[in-house]
Amino acid sequence: MSYLKFDKTVMINLEESLTREVLRTNRLGAYHSSTVVDCNTRKYHGLLVMPVPALDDDNHVLLSSLDETVIQHEAEFNLGLHKYGENNFSPKGHKYIREYTCDTVPRTVYRVGGVIFSKEKVFSMFENRIMIKYTLEDAHSATTLRFRPFLAFRSVKELTYANGNLNQNYTVVPNGIKMCLYPGYPELFMQFSKKVNFVFDPKWYYGIEYSKEQERGYPYKEDLFVPGYFEVPIRKGETIVFSAGDSQVATTRLKTLYETEVSVRTPRTSFYNCLKNSAQQFYFRPKKQDAYLLAGYPWFKVRARDLFLAAPGCTLSIDDPVRFEKIMATALPALRAFMEDGALDPVIQEIEQPDVILWAIWAIQQYAKVVGIDKAKELYKDFIDEALEYIISQKHPGLKVMDSGLLFADGGRDKAITWMNSVVNGRPVVPRSGYIVEFNAAWYNALCFSREMNGEATNEKIDKLISAINISFPNTFVNGYNYLFDYVNGSFVDWSVRPNMIFAVALPYSPLSRMQMRSVLDIVTKELLTPKGIRSLSPKSEGYRPYCTGPQVERDLAYHQGTAWPWLLGAYLEAYLRVFGKSGAAFAERMLISMEEEMTNHCIGTISEIYDGNPPFTGRGAISFAMNVAAILRIEEMLKKYNAE
Repeated sequence: MSYLKFDKTVMINLEESLTREVLRTNRLGAYHSSTVVDCNTRKYHGLLVMPVPALDDDNHVLLSSLDETVIQHEAEFNLGLHKYGENNFSPKGHKYIREYTCDTVPRTVYRVGGVIFSKEKVFSMFENRIMIKYTLEDAHSATTLRFRPFLAFRSVKELTYANGNLNQNYTVVPNGIKMCLYPGYPELFMQFSKKVNFVFDPKWYYGIEYSKEQERGYPYKEDLFVPGYFEVPIRKGETIVFSAGDSQVATTRLKTLYETEVSVRTPRTSFYNCLKNSAQQFYFRPKKQDAYLLAGYPWFKVRARDLFLAAPGCTLSIDDPVRFEKIMATALPALRAFMEDGALDPVIQEIEQPDVILWAIWAIQQYAKVVGIDKAKELYKDFIDEALEYIISQKHPGLKVMDSGLLFADGGRDKAITWMNSVVNGRPVVPRSGYIVEFNAAWYNALCFSREMNGEATNEKIDKLISAINISFPNTFVNGYNYLFDYVNGSFVDWSVRPNMIFAVALPYSPLSRMQMRSVLDIVTKELLTPKGIRSLSPKSEGYRPYCTGPQVERDLAYHQGTAWPWLLGAYLEAYLRVFGKSGAAFAERMLISMEEEMTNHCIGTISEIYDGNPPFTGRGAISFAMNVAAILRIEEMLKKYNAE
């Protein structure tokens, strides 16, 4: 039985099927995304969505969708589905769906009378190309397929409308055509593995609606251009492959190319395999010599903090240390360039944020656990030494080492400097400045890891800092209720119960006593734990907003004021296992079961960016988020080791 399977009852119920999305990506930053019934509900959805560097840094929707029609005895059965005004769906092709599975590749089976018809999709790993394999499983009469391509040629941030500037010209290529609707865009090649007849019949389809954009308070109606349609006869048992890409393909090789792509996919036959597959979808290589992790889909780019926090889980936890090394070989030179002269990297965003260096060291620490301290020293000791000296020498513009040994981060009231980075009217919603709790937990951990790397070679400067922080950290952050202040700035202390204190328990080295660790863990469990992640703010704290819905401003206000984050669940469970050891493994496994349920929700086979802080804990935000996937993979790996022992 398929792990990701939806039967007819789910597929024909649009309230169920339109909430489930699909994502397939390649290493170039391009992707295919839609719903399981192939009805686009976001402006980010499309069959072929790809970067167009000649225009900007955004992704662009070239081919929005492809409507298939089955023709028998001159009767037409259109399998497409689009939403129009007044909640009108047309042509309602979902009513023909018998089942949908998404193991190795997404597969939809249709039944139209005596016709059983399947389609499978694969997104090319190293080319900007979507391939769809159509198979006529059964038929009792002569059958013809008709395909109508819906073209957009616009940024994922925009919508397109009927206009006279569009170039309707097309050029015939082997078994298809190529088109380019507007200057600056690449040509779109639409080809089949079999000779087809293209009928030029240009039409605009007006007022197609995207419900997710409407929910989020954005413009949600657009017009799409259909240049005509392809027709091709198909025999019972025959397979035809369609390709849409920015380069011409040898049509005689399409079936082989399709099967080759399928053969290297990780079958999504278990929770772990789903996470592994999802982790690999974040790999980004715009140039062969580079390796990055995208922060999430469909709208995030490469972000420094996310990259270092996600790299161990997305590589080491799926037994790919070489990928980790490649990512670090790209990212660490960018960090060094920033440390040398403040240079900002053109690809890795937010590299100047004060805690980025600390998370880079933490990532190396995870690598050392996997490959051994000697290999880690060989590759990364010099960087760690340089990075700590850079901070200790007061060279980082956003950090200052105080006499107490703690790090003081100024400026957080005017701009967002932590992961809690939502902004309204140019000001951070959660202004955090001064002694920030997770900064100092990561700082202490980095210093101790450096001492571990040095072995018997003592570093007096680092030893003094560690000794000082052992005293100053609990004195500064532990309050009378035995949890940690979120940040301290002069006489001001933030009493809000937030999840950032969990890092003082979860990180390998902690300045807290075991009793203090237990107290922190207890309050996080009581006030912040949900089945889908750790709340960003306690319901008992002022300003709690559990639902991240509505227009942009409303969502920004709620983003870190109560929503639950799965990546924090990873830190929480790591802390739980640290405090309770093997006896905590059963609890951690139960928590992961609640995350496994998400494999069939929101974007199937992956984990959403955030979840509501209150029941039913609905997934929101980006449909696939790297830090979340990575954190759960790391906990899966830890539990395997506990069970093995």
